[in-house]
Amino acid sequence: MKIKEVHLKQYFTGAPSLEYFDIVSRDLPSPGEGEVRVQNLWLSVDPYMRPRMAGLKTYIDPFEIGKAMEGGAVGIIESSNHPKFKVGDHVLSMLGWREGYVSDGKGLTPVDTRLLPVETYLGLAGLTGFTAYVGLTRILDLKDGETIWISAGAGAVGCAAIQMAKAMGAHVIASAGGAEKCALLKELGCDGVIDYKAEDNLTAAVKREAPGGIDAYFENVGGAHLEAALNTLKPLGRIAACGMISRYNDDRAQPGPSNIINVVTKSLRMQGFIVTQHMDLQPRFIEALSTWMMKGQIKNHQTIYEGIERAPEAFMGLFSGSNTGKMVVKV
Repeated sequence: MKIKEVHLKQYFTGAPSLEYFDIVSRDLPSPGEGEVRVQNLWLSVDPYMRPRMAGLKTYIDPFEIGKAMEGGAVGIIESSNHPKFKVGDHVLSMLGWREGYVSDGKGLTPVDTRLLPVETYLGLAGLTGFTAYVGLTRILDLKDGETIWISAGAGAVGCAAIQMAKAMGAHVIASAGGAEKCALLKELGCDGVIDYKAEDNLTAAVKREAPGGIDAYFENVGGAHLEAALNTLKPLGRIAACGMISRYNDDRAQPGPSNIINVVTKSLRMQGFIVTQHMDLQPRFIEALSTWMMKGQIKNHQTIYEGIERAPEAFMGLFSGSNTGKMVVKV
C-alpha cells in the first residue's frame, strides 16, 4: 500500500515556504502481531509547530529532518491484529502529516464519532478547545460579569475562547484582522470587536470598546497586542499567555513590551501555560463543553484544505491569516 508523507527538508528561520517541505511516497506494510494500520482522515496544523521547524527544543523536540513530521490526526483503523482495536474504530494520534501509519496502539485514543463529527476532535472537542478552557478557567479564573479581551479571536483557540467566555457570563472584547474575520467575531457573540488592521492605535481601540478597562487578557499574538493589554488592564488584572504568533517567524529576538513596568505598577499577573500540563481538567472540560453545546452556546468553526499535499500550504496560512477557526486538512 502506497502512502504520502510530508517531510521537513531543513530547519529555517523567517516565514515558512513550500521549499522547506517534501511530499514523499512510501510503502506502508500490513500490520504485524499486536499492530493496527490506520488511514488518516483529518490532520491538524498548529502554530506551536513553527519552533520545531527551526530546530529549537522548547517543551517539545524539533522535527527530524527527512522524516515524516508529527501532529494531531484522527483516522480510521482499516486493518487490526490488536485486541483493543477493531476495524472501523476511529482514533486520535500525533501521527499526522501522513496519509496512514502502522502502530502498536500506544498513543492512540479511541473517539466516539456518534457524538460529534470526527474532525471536531482535532479542534473544539480536542486540545484546541481544551486550551481555551484551561486558559479561561485555571489561568485567568474568569468570573461572571468580568471584561476580557481575546486576541486572534478568529483563530482556532480564539473562536473557542470567545464562545466559552460568553457562556461563562463575561463581557467579551475580541480582535482580528479584516472585515470578514470581524464579522465572524460578531456572529460568535462578541460585545466589542476590533479590526486591528484598521486601527492606528490599538490601545485607544481597546479603551473604546472597554471604557472601564479589562479584567483579563487572553494572549495569542504578542507584540503591539500585549502592549495594548498592559495599558488597558485594570489593577490586579490577569494575562493568560497561550501563544505569540506575531513572534514565531522572527529571525532574531525582538525587544519586549516598552510598558512592561505596568506589570508592577498595576500588580498584574501574567502566566504562560502549556495545555498538556493541565490534563486533570479534561473531565471537567468535556462536561462543560457538552452542556454548552447542548444549549447551543458553542459551535464549531474551521477552515479546510483538501489533500495531504496541501498540508504545508495550510500551515503557512496560519501566519498569513487565511484561516477562520481551526485549520484542518482533509486527507
